[in-house]
Amino acid sequence: MLRPEPSPGLGGRGRQPGLLSVLLALLGIAWAEVRLPQLQEPGALSKKESFLLLSLHNRLRSQVHPPAANMQRMDWSESLAQLAQARAALCGTPAPSLVAALHHTPQVGWNVQVLPVGLVAFDEVVNLWFAEGQRYSHTAAECAHNATCTHYTQLVWATSSQLGCGRHLCSVGQTAMEAFVCAYSPGGNWEVNGKTIIPYKKGAWCSLCTASVSGCFKAWDHAGGLCEVPRNPCRMSCRNHGLLNVSTCHCRCPPGYTGRYCQVRCSVRCVHGHFREEECSCVCDVGYGGAQCATKVHFPFHTCDLKIDGDCFMVSSEADTYYGAKMTCQRKGGVLARIESQKVQDILAFYLDRLETTNEVTDSDFETRNFWIGLTYKTSKDSFRWTTGEYQSFTSFAFGQPDNQGFGNCVELQASAAFNWNDQRCKTRNRYICQFAQEHISQWDSGP
Repeated sequence: MLRPEPSPGLGGRGRQPGLLSVLLALLGIAWAEVRLPQLQEPGALSKKESFLLLSLHNRLRSQVHPPAANMQRMDWSESLAQLAQARAALCGTPAPSLVAALHHTPQVGWNVQVLPVGLVAFDEVVNLWFAEGQRYSHTAAECAHNATCTHYTQLVWATSSQLGCGRHLCSVGQTAMEAFVCAYSPGGNWEVNGKTIIPYKKGAWCSLCTASVSGCFKAWDHAGGLCEVPRNPCRMSCRNHGLLNVSTCHCRCPPGYTGRYCQVRCSVRCVHGHFREEECSCVCDVGYGGAQCATKVHFPFHTCDLKIDGDCFMVSSEADTYYGAKMTCQRKGGVLARIESQKVQDILAFYLDRLETTNEVTDSDFETRNFWIGLTYKTSKDSFRWTTGEYQSFTSFAFGQPDNQGFGNCVELQASAAFNWNDQRCKTRNRYICQFAQEHISQWDSGP
């Protein structure tokens, strides 16, 4: 059996000639020969040693062949390290007190090695465990005859995600020995009908990670990837110093930027209006239109379909998406209709019900008999708002509405529900209602 090139050692002990042959001869030490420790403990692992052991485990786990599709990245566990240190202090043999402690830490797997003091460093022991994999057949899920592979299979057990290790001086017979112990959780080496199942699933790295560990950890010195808890479960980032809300996977963009990733720079200057940051557009003052609200609009008040308390409502004969309808109303100097009282709701519902039987739609490319109004669901604000920015103070949602939970972000007057409100996909093509404010109409209305 060939030994892999060792990683940087833990503790800096020198190597002796013929080390591999001596180690292999010692691998068969029977646990019946082990006695309680008689030499003084050299001390628990330092933080540096713990980190190097953890890094070595993750590096070796990313080098298995065939590649592992579901191999998890390990993290260090101080509680497991304490258990490993306790077992090492017993020269690797679990005592009743340790067995009792394990009842409170279920599913712990073990790798234990007892070798002459000063012969090897801990990282070399781990490399020896991994070298057992040369005698293991992943296809057959078994070790070569008269060979040991259980250290290897535990080391590369895919679902073992926590690691803790310890070492201690002890004696076997009259020989000064050192116990090396690593504890793994959840443990591995599970058997079915007396045969150990395969330690990991073969496939492209990280291709079979579970939802809870859907990230893919790849260090510069690793051959493959290890499944890990994703640091960014949305798998996206916000540009231009935007802030990502990982619970909703939406970017909150700084002023001047918009788009899903804050990738669009808003250079819009609103001459007569105010800037809508969420849509990178202008909401024009009454009487002005255009993309920058720079165009004075002279509205022909005599073409109003309805006048309610001085406000003018015009019902389109064509159909459009929500945002197309919004821009059309704005070009004319108005906004998509705001319904802020039961009076306005009742009058519009009555008018639209009569309109359906008397008025012919000139644009045949429409999907529904419904009408857009100016209410939208703002996911960044988690609420419905009018296109002018104000919160709704009056509602007339139909029974069971809204029910799209943010996926239908635009509101329509629904014909099948007596023109009460329904949240709908904004790309739906509806007719729409534009509203023009009273002060705008008064400039043109010369009547008494």
